[in-house]
Amino acid sequence: MDSEELVSVELADDEREVLRRGLAEWGGPASCTEALAVAMGFRSVADLLEDGRRLRTALAASEPLSPQDWRRVVAATEIVFASDVFGSGLDWSITTGFSDEQTINILRRLQRTIGRTLHGARRRLDG
Repeated sequence: MDSEELVSVELADDEREVLRRGLAEWGGPASCTEALAVAMGFRSVADLLEDGRRLRTALAASEPLSPQDWRRVVAATEIVFASDVFGSGLDWSITTGFSDEQTINILRRLQRTIGRTLHGARRRLDG
């Protein structure tokens, strides 16, 4: 699949909001390093913050994203939620309004939905 090919993913409002909040946390209580930003697929912390704004806007508008963007959004949200060292961690529920239990359930749905959609898109384009 062409990494520039845009993919629409049907998401519930709470799923989109968790992803948007996850990206926003990097500009708030989270503390990203350059190495971590690169590991998540961004060029730098500055790129994470700048591109994060674009991605939050696209998510709010239910716009399609590239497969790379979908992976970066999910990875950034997983890390910022779970890590108390780099991310929001223990403060997540306070800063986002989503409890840990809600977030884990939503993240699992996102992982299944986005993974399945990207895999299906890849098969259609490769096959």
